[in-house]
Parts: sequence; structure tokens; C-alpha cells
Amino acid sequence: MNEVDFLVIGTGSGLDVANAAVNQGQSVAVVEKGPLGGTCLNRGCIPSKMLLYHADVLESIERADAFHIDAEVTDVEFSEIVREVNEDVASDSESIRRGLRSSSQHDLYEGEGRFVDERTVEIVGGDDEGARVRAETVLIAAGTRPSIPDIDGVDDVAYLTSTEALQLETPPDHLLIVGGGYIAAELGHFFGTFGSDVTIVGRRPNLLPEADEAVAEAFTERYADRFTVHTGYAATAASETDGTITVEARPYEYGDGGSGGRILDEDVVTATGDELLVAAGRTPNTDLLHLDAAGVATDDRGFVETDEYLRTTAEGVWALGDIVGEYLLKHSANHEAQAVARNLFGDDLTPVDYTAMPFAVFASPEVAGVGAREEELRAAGREYATRTYAYDQTARGSAMKADGFLKAIIDLDGEILGCHIMGPEASNLIQEVVVAMKAGTGSVQDIREAVHIHPALSEVVHRGFSGQFSRGDGGHSH
Repeated sequence: MNEVDFLVIGTGSGLDVANAAVNQGQSVAVVEKGPLGGTCLNRGCIPSKMLLYHADVLESIERADAFHIDAEVTDVEFSEIVREVNEDVASDSESIRRGLRSSSQHDLYEGEGRFVDERTVEIVGGDDEGARVRAETVLIAAGTRPSIPDIDGVDDVAYLTSTEALQLETPPDHLLIVGGGYIAAELGHFFGTFGSDVTIVGRRPNLLPEADEAVAEAFTERYADRFTVHTGYAATAASETDGTITVEARPYEYGDGGSGGRILDEDVVTATGDELLVAAGRTPNTDLLHLDAAGVATDDRGFVETDEYLRTTAEGVWALGDIVGEYLLKHSANHEAQAVARNLFGDDLTPVDYTAMPFAVFASPEVAGVGAREEELRAAGREYATRTYAYDQTARGSAMKADGFLKAIIDLDGEILGCHIMGPEASNLIQEVVVAMKAGTGSVQDIREAVHIHPALSEVVHRGFSGQFSRGDGGHSH
């Protein structure tokens, strides 16, 4: 059995901590059952955003007539687009693998890691089947996988998850999507732009339920103009006959506060297509790790329980990334990796600071947000004020014929509580607000007093946080 100072399970953001351990002179073991680089590189944000940019280019060309430009797309080499992206991803992953294999300071174990005691892991499957490695410190960064909801007959249907959808070399004629979150929105945009008819079935009243309600409602309306959208419906049955997939969905009624719920029998919706994409959330990989042998506790959702420093319930075992269930976002995992490295190799323990953790959805329209949502503040009885500002009220937004808006939320003393954007470059525009909340004073003055280039699109943020706010608290307008 090999004994090392530090062991990490998973090669996403956990690899950053492994490299920090190497820089401290420690011996390091890395365990990975899949392609090197983790979900983001291989099955998530990198391939999806590379593909989505192609859709954005095509969409821009198709909008050219709005600017009195006669443009025509004569050919799309869809298979080449997908093949090139996946080859780039595979090349990056293999580069990481070669680097670890050739390193004298890393031991790479390719296979599934399972705990056999507190800090000993056995490799199951893969090239290193049966090997065991023990470490003084273990980091669990094994991520999540697509969740498959309880749909009658789904196991008998050749459904796709996001993993397979990102590798399709021919767009479906009609794509059925079960789920209404980020993945459904982004892949619906991608395939819809390249010619697929798209039907989306989501349980929540709106698509993007984690976004601010006003943004989610506006986004759902825009998607309903592009696609067939059934929000407030739960998929209950799926079947496949001669290459045609049929999904049945029934109304879904949520309980108080949006938790729980039940499926209703009336108003059954039936949709058919040639491909079914299940994009209904993520399941943590904790059930594959034999965590009981290590004394690592999980919560009622199956995610690893950690304290504010990202230590688990087992001595010497830490966790980060999607598997802890805080924010299932790559930039959050990177942030957590920095925190774990500081706490392992620094002088003092410091809690992970999740202040101003942003998100973005690279759909069309693009959506981004940070901080509190108005409905959360209203439910908590907080006093706050909001201001909504349209893109086309700025010179750049008008020139772009941009249909979007920014919603700013502050407290009555001017502290920024949140910001939510729907429109072009939302993922970039939100960053100014993140910096103000995280590195500035957190006040609207950080944005109001900064000089903004005219007539850049950043004026949407500047003007959105300037001018008159409308006050509200606990659902009462003032």
C-alpha cells in the first residue's frame, strides 16, 4: 500500500489543492475514475460554452436584417462544430493526464476511489484496479452526476443527459427536455438555434427558478416565444416506439414556500420527439465512495457535510466543489479550493466566504445574478428598494436593439443586496456588482461614483444603480 501526505479524489478544482500540496513539498496521490479535469472541462461548462458561442454567432447573423444587413447562412457544418469542441476538450484532458503521469511529485490512480477506512482509499476498476493508498490528509472533490427523476418507463427510453447531448453530431428534429434549469435553458438554446424544434417540461412555475422572480418570468416568456414550454408540469411517463419518444406530463403543485409538492391528475400534456434530454438536476457521487468507512457524514440530500472551513466529520478529511452542495458552480469550486489550500497550509483557519457568489446562464437571452432575490427579502420581511433599468435606455443598448433589463436591489442605507440581469453580456456586466459587493464598500456609491465609459454597455449597470429606487418591505409598497 502506498502512503502519501495528501490524497485527492477528483481532478476538477481539487487538483488546485493537490498542486498547492506539491508546492509545500508534500507527496501527493490523485484518484480519478473519468477523464482528467473533472466535470467542467469534460462534461460541463467548457464544452457547453464553446458550443454555445457557435449558436450565438449564428443567431447574430440571423438577426442581421434588424440592422438593415442582408445576410444569409448557406451551410452549417454541425458535426464539425461538435467534433472540434470535443477534440479540444479531449486534448486538454489528456494534457493534464500526461502531466500527472510524468510528474515525480504526483501519483495518479485511474479508477474509482472507495474508502476502506478513515484515510485509506482502494481503487476499483480502471488501470489501477486493486491498488490502495493511504494519506495523512484526504480531499473529497468527486463532484456530481446527472440526476434521473422518477419517470415511469424512462429506463426503457434511450434518453440523453447533458454528457451525451454535448456529443451529438446531428441536431435532433425535435428535442424534448425534462427540466427547467441552467442546462435545459442552455442546451435548448444551442439545439434550437441550429434548427431543432424544442419542447421543455419543467416542474417550477418558471424556467431558471434560481433566478430572481422578475428575471425568471421574463426569461420564460422569451423562451415560450421560441419554443414549446410547459412550466408547472412534471414529467410522469416516457415511452419510445420506432424512434419516436413520447413524454406525458401532469400539473405540479408546490407546497407553501415552494417546497414539497404533488402531481395533479388533470390536464395531461403529451409531447413527442426523436430525442429526450433529461436535465433535472445533479446527484452527488457520495454513494460511490463508501463514506461510512471513513466516518464522513452526508446530509439528507446526499451531499458531504462540512464545517465553515470545509472539514468533514472525519479527522483529516476535507471536501469541496459540487459534492458539498453549496453552489454547484465551477467558480465556487475554485473559490473553495483556494480556501482549503489556505486552511491546510496557512497559519490560521478562515471560513469560506461565499459573499457575492454570482451565477450566469449562457442562453439567449443571457442571464446573470448575484446576492439576494426580491422574493427572499419579501418573505423575510426585510426593508429594501429596487430599481429596474432597460438596456435600450442606454446608447449602446439602443444601438444593439437589446431587449433586456437590470434589476438592482439595495437596503434603505444604500447597501447593495443583489443584482439580476437579463440581456446581452449579462455575465460580464454582473462582475462590476460582484466587485463592489466583495471588494468595495458594498454600497451603491461604489458604482455611482465610478467613471463609466460612454457609450459602453456598462452604463446599464451605472444607470441601473443611479436614479430613483422603489421601496418595498415584506411585500408592501411605499
